[in-house]
Amino acid sequence: MSEATVGTAPADDPWSVPLEQIDVSRAELYGNDTWGPYFARLRRDDPVHYCPTSSTGPYWSVTKFHDIKHVDTHHDVYSSELGGITIAELDAEPEIRLDNFISMDPPKHDVQRKTVAPSVAPANLAKLEPLIRERVVDILENLPIGETFNWVDKVSIELTARMLATLFDFPYEDRRKLTYWSDITTSSPQIMGEAGLPAAKRAEELSHCVAAFTELWHQRAAREPGNDLISMLAHGESTRDMMSRPTEFLGNIMLLIVGGNDTTRNSISGGILALNQYPDQYQKLREQPELIPNMVAEMIRWQTPVIHMRRTATQDTELGGKQIRKGEKVVMWYVSGNRDEEIFDDADKLIIDRHNARQHVSFGYGLHRCMGNRLAEMQLRLLWEEIHKRFQTVEVAGEVVRVPNNFIRGIADLPVRVHPR
Repeated sequence: MSEATVGTAPADDPWSVPLEQIDVSRAELYGNDTWGPYFARLRRDDPVHYCPTSSTGPYWSVTKFHDIKHVDTHHDVYSSELGGITIAELDAEPEIRLDNFISMDPPKHDVQRKTVAPSVAPANLAKLEPLIRERVVDILENLPIGETFNWVDKVSIELTARMLATLFDFPYEDRRKLTYWSDITTSSPQIMGEAGLPAAKRAEELSHCVAAFTELWHQRAAREPGNDLISMLAHGESTRDMMSRPTEFLGNIMLLIVGGNDTTRNSISGGILALNQYPDQYQKLREQPELIPNMVAEMIRWQTPVIHMRRTATQDTELGGKQIRKGEKVVMWYVSGNRDEEIFDDADKLIIDRHNARQHVSFGYGLHRCMGNRLAEMQLRLLWEEIHKRFQTVEVAGEVVRVPNNFIRGIADLPVRVHPR
């Protein structure tokens, strides 16, 4: 990301401020990690909440678990295509216009998603598992013992960069460019506030991404179809002419990069942080490593790496007793749905044997549910299996630096020390 922050909490009290003044889109709430009480207030007092003014205009906040699932499964009423999937306005930065299948409605969404879905089908994941484990082992075996280092850089980013390079068959030595471009994509001032990068700068950086993937596209199109994502797009019946639509070409490439990067990367970092915040759960893990698969789901719930998704009402409708008008912006706050006390007991706590951890909405719900969710879970499972073999504790050893971003719940710096078994 362009910048990150430790910062200080906002001056207003989330429990006493007038409801109409609550704006949960403020990037600093996520940089300061002070978002929780605002959503708790909305869930209690105004689950479908209208914010009349914000840096991105008026919007509705949907904060309860079941209401979020309702919006996510009624694409005929709540469109991804009309206004995009983020609270940021599509027309605010024409230089960075990105069109992709997650911001499309059926039927176009379905045919484009179907083209690349085989890359993360169970059979392909089974082939990838030994390679992922091999790379996890290599990363962990080369961590500095007895020194403080940034876990985000040496583990979270490195593992996801290696995995992305594999999925795209991207030049391995340039793999860090993929996570850099992912960060650039979500660093809009509308998403990151003052820490965001101007559109012109982001457009310049993403032009390098376009150039790199254009070259790869032509290479793969000239060969027999392969199993990497670029080859699948270049040969897919519904996507082979995508190069003629530049915003759609870049949009789908960036969707796949961001989707493969942010969920895994920030859940890896968030999981370490959560276990340090709840040492009783870390001890439970040491005693019961068979809980790792369930713990992975719980870490993804607890971290909620994608904070929100936005829809636009296609018609006048009612939700939670509120009248939503055609054309209005409706934002599903996944980070709030995963803290809904009616669904998750003691929701703010990481509980690695939580019986319903897999019910989380971190991957979305319905036809837009994250295509790579099983791949993300597998990477996290393999990582924790190998961590458990080697380290008694991964200890947080300094101040955590979070990213001020209302779309991706990111961690920029997580100082740790590893203690071998």
